[in-house]
Amino acid sequence: MHVIGTAGHVDHGKSTLIAALTGIHPDRLLEEQQREMTIDLGFAWLTLPNSEEVGIVDVPGHRDFIENMLAGIGGIDAVLFVIACDEGVMPQTREHLAIVDLLQIPGGVIALTKIDLVDDLEWMGMIEADIREVTRGTVLESAPIVRVSSRRGDGLDELKNQLAEIIRLTPPRADLKRPRLPVDRVFTMAGFGTVVTGTLSDGKLHVGDEVIVLPKRLKARIRGLQTHKRKEYEAVPGSRTAINLSGIDVSQINRGDLVSLPGLYHETSRFDVNFRLLKDVSAPLKHNLKVKLFTGATAVVARVRLLGENELKPGAQGWLQLETEEPVVITRGDHFLLRRPSPGETLGGGIVANPHPEKRHKRFSGEVLENLEKMIKGSPAEILLQAAMELGAAPLKELISRSGLTSEEGKQAADELFARDELVWLDVDSKSQAGWTILRSDYNETLQHLMDEINTFHQANPLRQGMPREELRSRLKLTGKVFQFFLQSLTSDGKIAQNGSLVWSVEHQIRFSNAQKQVVDKLLDQFKSAPYSPPTIKECQDAVGKDVYFAMVDLDWLVPMSDEVVFRREDFTKLLCKIEATFGLQKPFTIAEVRDLASTSRRFALAFLEHLDEIGLTVRQGDARKLKKLPSQSDLSR
Repeated sequence: MHVIGTAGHVDHGKSTLIAALTGIHPDRLLEEQQREMTIDLGFAWLTLPNSEEVGIVDVPGHRDFIENMLAGIGGIDAVLFVIACDEGVMPQTREHLAIVDLLQIPGGVIALTKIDLVDDLEWMGMIEADIREVTRGTVLESAPIVRVSSRRGDGLDELKNQLAEIIRLTPPRADLKRPRLPVDRVFTMAGFGTVVTGTLSDGKLHVGDEVIVLPKRLKARIRGLQTHKRKEYEAVPGSRTAINLSGIDVSQINRGDLVSLPGLYHETSRFDVNFRLLKDVSAPLKHNLKVKLFTGATAVVARVRLLGENELKPGAQGWLQLETEEPVVITRGDHFLLRRPSPGETLGGGIVANPHPEKRHKRFSGEVLENLEKMIKGSPAEILLQAAMELGAAPLKELISRSGLTSEEGKQAADELFARDELVWLDVDSKSQAGWTILRSDYNETLQHLMDEINTFHQANPLRQGMPREELRSRLKLTGKVFQFFLQSLTSDGKIAQNGSLVWSVEHQIRFSNAQKQVVDKLLDQFKSAPYSPPTIKECQDAVGKDVYFAMVDLDWLVPMSDEVVFRREDFTKLLCKIEATFGLQKPFTIAEVRDLASTSRRFALAFLEHLDEIGLTVRQGDARKLKKLPSQSDLSR
């Protein structure tokens, strides 16, 4: 899923355009509706022409509410940049553009709104030329410009098509198995309790998950999930998500807190960043300056420690160590922005290199700067780990190839990840570059998912011995080879058992009730009295019920020969041994001879022989058959 965010100067028609596109007016506050001005974040959703449903975050354009704007712009995949045709580029247009560029939002569309107020086509052309000049060198340099009127509906279809194309070119958010949701809104719903919203990234959340709210380390449980007002069992990366939390009060959570699973993230008050100062700021950036830090939905006061320089001039790039007054949750690769608190001014932004440095750095240490340069590019182990996150289970040589590392670099990086238990061998019998590997987190999650599916099957089907292998594989969405690796692992650990077609938990046992035992015994007596002229499958099911019949098959008490004929296992084995003793491997035999050998009818003899053909014990020779091999113990008892 994807999220689009608006940006642009106040009163340029962002909210009105969203309402025209979606039918949902994002201004939810009474004051916003009365003043006709967005003050806080608004939300809507839209189904694009390519059938993808995207979330929309509408942000305020007024400079007094720029901090609310920053809380919503960080989690978006594309920007809908709004410029009014009657006014053109204005102060907050430039500031919002700088913010979008600093955050490296991957793409966007520029909506030239209010064209119903301008009749002069030459004026529109001048405005568009000005837009091209202002956006040169930014992420919106090549963004399409679409002329629209929200009131008349002009250009709305073209705008939707352009948004669909931008989203098509934007890769989906990666599932890194470490979900986090920066809270941008928190409220109470009658009958539900505490609800938080945000854009989920880096992993999935599920109803019933135990979660932690950071940096306060408050524990809660997910009672419910919604995306675009639809109930969901699972929330996926990139989705606008509402979480109903139990075990926590609304007063304990604030905008900027982060919801995740326990043990994945840790708060910090000091971290290293690569920073770019905007070229049109009012003054150079100096050491020890007090600033306001924005990342995700978080806004905290921080102090700048400038590394390697006495000051950073406008337009320059450098290294900072930031120290915050309150702990924040941040990770390597996160984008951030810095603003001067008073007078308010956006200074610049950049990327987090090290979220947890051990100590304060020496400001002019060449070694510190060299290490930071390496860290921002990523170590070979980090590069290989990222490739493993994207590729999933794969041979090590394929993983190294995907990462772009040399064979030797890849081997050393893999050894490091194996030593840290972040990467494990899936194919334990082939610990070479041809062997299969998988992330430890993926491995543990898949094992748990596999056992959950089996146990769920047992609960729903207590009289079935096991779950069909192919059904289990399909539910797990694994390839045959990878699926077999996981089955081998759980079988070796003594957690599951399997035969040719079924998989079951070793703790599961079929148990008949007293009433069921009575009808089973009565049916088996019928088989005993006429072993080779037994009841048909339908008669068996009528006698004991379908569930009990299939349980008898799973327990290997009964062996279906065809759609109609079924034998007791012991009767099947006795007849097979008689055929082996009578005819051996050399002498062919006919249906009539087997009929006479079993003292049965042609129908039962034919079903028996066709079953032997099916399991590969016999081969046809005209109207006769021969044993291909002597029956093994598994043939007699499978």
